[in-house]
Amino acid sequence: MQDALRAGFTFEFSYKVPVNKTVPNLYPESEEFQLMPEVFATGFMVGLFEWACIRAIRPYLDWPNEQTVGIQVNVSHLAATPPGLVITVKGKLDRIDGRRLSFSIEADDGIERISEGTHDRFIIYPEKFNQKVAGKKRRSSAQ
Repeated sequence: MQDALRAGFTFEFSYKVPVNKTVPNLYPESEEFQLMPEVFATGFMVGLFEWACIRAIRPYLDWPNEQTVGIQVNVSHLAATPPGLVITVKGKLDRIDGRRLSFSIEADDGIERISEGTHDRFIIYPEKFNQKVAGKKRRSSAQ
């Protein structure tokens, strides 16, 4: 991670909601989700926050040798957003603690605020990370 990345860094990211990011598409095998309204799903919103944070800090990392993974999410989902609206995510890097990056985030859909909260990410080295995951997979296969 470059020294230029500092707490206080802010960013914006916009995304137009397609139909395939609505609740019925979150888990297509879920009968319950299939019966729910076609609005932006909370699960996809969490992914959008992760994407916005990754995109914002990527220029400060030795990409792809350094990447980040989400380790904590605490967000509200305040309002429904139908497909076709553009969500704007605004974020701020609040704290850097070693390889842990803590963000405050909020989103609106052009009509109203739809979410706010915090998100933490951890800088990883993919080769080492993937070795650990492979070891875990081998251990699960042995059981």
